[in-house]
Amino acid sequence: MRSRHILSAASALTMGVALVLSSAPAAVAAPAKPAPSMLEALQRDLNLSAEQAQLRLVNEARLGKLEGKVRTDLGAAFGGSWLSGDTANSLTVATSDASKVGVIQAGGAKAQVVTRSLGDLTALKDRLDAATAPQTVPVYYVDVKSNSVVVETRDQAAAEAFVAAAGVDKAAVTFVASSEQPVPYYDLRGGDAYYINNSGRCSIGFSVTRGSTPGFVTAGHCGTTGSSTQGYNRVAQGTFQGSSFPGNDYAWVAVNSNWVPTPTVAGTSATVSGSTAQVVGGSICRSGSTTGWHCGTVQQIGTSVTYPQGTVSGVTRTNVCAEPGDSGGSWISGTQAQGVTSGGSGNCSVGGTTYFQPVNEILSVYGLTLTTTGTPPGGGTCSGYAATTTGSVSSGGNAYGAQFTANAGTHRLCLDGPNGVDFDLYLQRLSGSTWTNVASGTSSGPDETVTYNGTAGTYRYRVHGYSGSGSFTLAYTRP
Repeated sequence: MRSRHILSAASALTMGVALVLSSAPAAVAAPAKPAPSMLEALQRDLNLSAEQAQLRLVNEARLGKLEGKVRTDLGAAFGGSWLSGDTANSLTVATSDASKVGVIQAGGAKAQVVTRSLGDLTALKDRLDAATAPQTVPVYYVDVKSNSVVVETRDQAAAEAFVAAAGVDKAAVTFVASSEQPVPYYDLRGGDAYYINNSGRCSIGFSVTRGSTPGFVTAGHCGTTGSSTQGYNRVAQGTFQGSSFPGNDYAWVAVNSNWVPTPTVAGTSATVSGSTAQVVGGSICRSGSTTGWHCGTVQQIGTSVTYPQGTVSGVTRTNVCAEPGDSGGSWISGTQAQGVTSGGSGNCSVGGTTYFQPVNEILSVYGLTLTTTGTPPGGGTCSGYAATTTGSVSSGGNAYGAQFTANAGTHRLCLDGPNGVDFDLYLQRLSGSTWTNVASGTSSGPDETVTYNGTAGTYRYRVHGYSGSGSFTLAYTRP
């Protein structure tokens, strides 16, 4: 039997908010080349030169990796993070523990000591989510820059009553006067439109597969489970397999053999290589069948927005404009898929605020695999999982994923390594301050699969290079 060695978490380089793995030490890889149309939209909407737009994407990739490592190092003391500067050349990380300032600054980020951790703020917003928001409170969210929960409202008294009813300390809330009246975007036209029951129209978000079944993700308000779809050419296309709205705003459609999933974003040359989530302050672009490409920045993550039909939670707030007809369309940063258009306010003549449903949640809920460019390094043995990520590990080294909170249920993991190496896969659970292996795949080859039925808790993934070095793909479905 081979000897197994577990390195401490401190020896690993954790990259990104979503699961991105790398051995330590490792050089920062250059981001994949973005589509020319995206660079043009970044220049136009963020008022950047071509050089500034390219530099911004490089900085976002570099600082995004740093943010992931610092987030893990801070643990419960993490208070949020944000990018700033025209080229996103500055990362600020907040902490509720003043003794952690040195940890933040050691990586080259700016430190800001705050009263409340991100966990504290999220718990407060969860209380608001458990209450019923009045129609005069269109949006509320955790704002890491102000270290508070922001409640936007057209009626101050009603907003204060909402906060009080939820049992949230008013001192932790910032009330902002707002004239927003967000609505979901229905009745799409042109581009990659599709029709629902030969009537309403919406836009495709991203191509996906579930096992061997092809399809796409889109907005939940576009159709209900069982609704039929027809493509832009009115040819029979597919059926809604799952849909959630309000509460969430996501759905997926299984298509027939006449339709082939591709990693291309409709109407552009942009292609998708993954789904690593952008951080607050990072640039993001949207493609919609009504208004085409428009770009801006991420303002808040995990926002709750109240539509006439009810509140949708967990969407991302941006300053990108959109209009009716853009609903369900693609959101992308560089080559990383971000989500599908939900709704918003304003328009692309005067500007506006738009919300999108993060794509990783849709993939996880329905057990979907995002269609991306390229093939897994070991030949594509992992399919039918909710999400995938890539990384690399050296012989004898370890690569760790960012820790995550999981519900009770079944974890499914699949590691695909290059031929000629021996990589092992571990699922670890946090017990107190110690990481414990709870499941593993340790065969003498490059590929491993793990299935584990676990309790709710904090977990992470570990890839060990028992013999040989190289890149790998890790696919996973979380409970």
